[in-house]
Amino acid sequence: MSTQNVGNEENATSKSKRPSDSAFKQQRLPAWQPVLTARTVLPTFFVIGTLFIPIGVVLLHFSNTAKEVVVDYTQCSQVGSSQTCAEFLKNNTGGRCLCDQEFDLPVDFIGDVYMYYGLTNYYQNHRRYVKSRDDEQLLGRLSTTPSSDCAPFAYAVDGKPIAPCGAIANSLFNDSMKLSLNGEEFQLLNTGIAWPSDKRIKFRNPDGNLSKALNGYSQPPFWQKKLDELDPTNEDNNGFQNEDLIVWMRTAALPSFRKLYRRLNQTNTPYAKGLKAGTYKLHIDYNYPVVSFDGTKRMILSTTSVLGGKNPFLGIAYIVVGAICVTLGLALLFIHMRCSRSNMEMINVNPHTQYS
Repeated sequence: MSTQNVGNEENATSKSKRPSDSAFKQQRLPAWQPVLTARTVLPTFFVIGTLFIPIGVVLLHFSNTAKEVVVDYTQCSQVGSSQTCAEFLKNNTGGRCLCDQEFDLPVDFIGDVYMYYGLTNYYQNHRRYVKSRDDEQLLGRLSTTPSSDCAPFAYAVDGKPIAPCGAIANSLFNDSMKLSLNGEEFQLLNTGIAWPSDKRIKFRNPDGNLSKALNGYSQPPFWQKKLDELDPTNEDNNGFQNEDLIVWMRTAALPSFRKLYRRLNQTNTPYAKGLKAGTYKLHIDYNYPVVSFDGTKRMILSTTSVLGGKNPFLGIAYIVVGAICVTLGLALLFIHMRCSRSNMEMINVNPHTQYS
């Protein structure tokens, strides 16, 4: 092959790598670059500040209308014993511990009352944990071969597939809590606590009889009940459509979180308008260990506002951002008034002395 041919091939290769001569590829498209001046920047800061601060105050007001009481029962003492239930579970794996804890409701809780459970230092947002589930199985499409993401909670010791499989379902929160006042126990509802879209779309039971469909499947190793026996009082609240399971399967984004546990039955009851102030007693069937990872457990009683539960963060965030914008606006306005030149001064600048 001649030297000339080699040169021609190299030129053809180099030309083929060049981008085409278009306005987009040669970066000749028309562009707009804003010129930031005091006339445009200062009003923006003041407008944002004057809008955000009132919005934040309104959000904070609505949040404060929701009443809330938090009871930490991590170190609750076992009934009839001096040791705590946390110590009991540490020495008796799989044992059952009952404890009672009194708390005061300082004011009347008017309106709908909800009970939450809260956990701290619990990383439901871990990547391996979040992936450890089989969505096909949760839709009622049972298979003898669960998703590989469920490992090591895909198969039981006897080789049977686990339903529901995965680390999320295996770690289902299983403390039971009841509430009473002066010996009278309140009726707490375990339905209507999950997102309707979750129960309607993401979680379905197999067709036909649930118990027969689950033959040949094992329950998760940490569960004390079978999947079809999670709610013995309500057949429609069993299986993959059990609302406690659905609430737990929606993993939390932060290590400290709360999840809806029960809602107070306020239909045709003496406490239809809410709960009166007083000393209440919380009865706990303590099953869920948290001390091993330095976690804590809480029960939260709360009412709601038009924005939902009590959460002052959004209102505080709006107020802080608005205050920062107003402060920056005032600081820049002061600098502009002290250091900027007038139009006449700019006109009268001597070009011969400006750069001397």
